[in-house]
Amino acid sequence: MPRRHDGFKDFVLDQLTDFCGLRCRAMFGGYGLYQRSTFFGILHKGRLYFKVTPQTVCHYQDHGMKPFRPNAKQTLKSFYEVPVEVLEDAEQLTVWAEQSAKR
Repeated sequence: MPRRHDGFKDFVLDQLTDFCGLRCRAMFGGYGLYQRSTFFGILHKGRLYFKVTPQTVCHYQDHGMKPFRPNAKQTLKSFYEVPVEVLEDAEQLTVWAEQSAKR
């Protein structure tokens, strides 16, 4: 059965055109974003989440963003929603993605 077209996924991938090594794989009703083998992002229900570190989480919290909560019983505090203003700015989004993919 073919997958439905996902305009939000297409938009995010287009915004991240300059992000080297980007891969997107279907997972758990959404998509996982990878830079080569490093899992750094989640697309879920029309929202984008990036992996955070103790050094980067404040950037998300300063924008009032919350951690990824796939359901009422689960919260993944290592992934935070990307602010709309960052999502809409391809250059800034690429910088945030690069920070998220660093190990």
